[in-house]
Amino acid sequence: MRMQEYSSRQQHRQTLREGGRLPDGFQIAVSSLQFVPEERPSTNPFTMNLSLILADEPCTSFGLSLTKNRIPGAPITRARAVLNAESLQGILINNRVANVCTETGVEDAGDILAHLGAELGLDSSVLLSSSTGIIGWRLPVEPMKAALPGLVAQLGHDSMLAVAESIMTTDSFPKLRRIELGGGSIVGVAKGAGMIEPNMATMLAFILTDFDVPREVLREELAAAVSASFNRISVDGDQSTSDMVVALASGRRQRPDPREFGEALRLICRQLAEDVVRNGEGTRHVLRTTVSGAESELQAVAVAKAVVNSPLVKTALYGNDPNVGRIIAAVGDYCGNHDIAIDSHNVKLSIGEESVFFAGSFHLDKAKELRLSHYLQSTELLPDNTAGLEYPPHEMCVEVVIDLGLGSAAATVYGSDLSDEYVRINADYRT
Repeated sequence: MRMQEYSSRQQHRQTLREGGRLPDGFQIAVSSLQFVPEERPSTNPFTMNLSLILADEPCTSFGLSLTKNRIPGAPITRARAVLNAESLQGILINNRVANVCTETGVEDAGDILAHLGAELGLDSSVLLSSSTGIIGWRLPVEPMKAALPGLVAQLGHDSMLAVAESIMTTDSFPKLRRIELGGGSIVGVAKGAGMIEPNMATMLAFILTDFDVPREVLREELAAAVSASFNRISVDGDQSTSDMVVALASGRRQRPDPREFGEALRLICRQLAEDVVRNGEGTRHVLRTTVSGAESELQAVAVAKAVVNSPLVKTALYGNDPNVGRIIAAVGDYCGNHDIAIDSHNVKLSIGEESVFFAGSFHLDKAKELRLSHYLQSTELLPDNTAGLEYPPHEMCVEVVIDLGLGSAAATVYGSDLSDEYVRINADYRT
């Protein structure tokens, strides 16, 4: 797969605009509204974006992957009830307010969808809501209902880029991927920058295809794709109340070879998942950690997440400091606390092309430390103190490979560094 590089925001957006051509059988619309949150001790208005994804006909083939957070948002509660529905035709997405654990959250979402259904001439049972933003605040129901006629009037076959931009919150750039095969296409968008460690990120993803894929096949392939992508990323180790991945198939094109379709869906999910990490709040480096030699794939994932979630590893990475001892410490800490009987003499660690730990010892010298530091600098998305990552200049990652020396299972997890900008964004999030 060719690694993308961008030299400007304009080049990045143009690439996404072209890649966002809608699969046959879908329309989209976006709009915005102003509201004053009831809970905020200020009269300054907020701007909320609304996005609508609508299939021309009800999609009997659809799939959902939802957060396992035991205190979920109202959209998740409603989505769980939709799983066994006959069909799904539209998704209404709002940013700014996550609609989580308010007294009337489920009812508010239902009220808004009922009004949207009336505008579209559809029963609201074929519509799904998805919300992202501040947890604990009520949706501005009346302003949202008032904005629906204008939203519906905007429906058309524009690029999915409009949706990718509209669903952003603290994201610095939109995330969109496209794969074409067999005369059809798969197009996906995602949002997420903080509160990212999904277990099915806050993270939303919407995937459209015009292939005629049976519901059971789509759901099986989506579950496998999510497990190997969105469930293997972490920005800050927090699982959101609102994580949601939705896939819709319009059935306009003949399905390609099932194996090829499954591979394409897994690829687009992995690309979007990596984009989410790359756009993590304050992220300067993407850390791709591969753990091999594990006794099981679950074990490999768990050890890799222990590394990418270590505050000491993350802060060293941010500072371009090749403090490899912190990685070995994170591995040993997790294994020791989970009764994984590794032998340090069988454990191996490499960073980029440099082998730094094997046979029970570190193998470091001044020249290698300097090469490692230069390697970290070369993978940096933006130099420190550079404001505003409005596009990803490259898709490079810091490559960390760990061999536990126990078995033959392996897994890869993506993470990010931890910057002072992340702290600032989350300290000021509601103010």
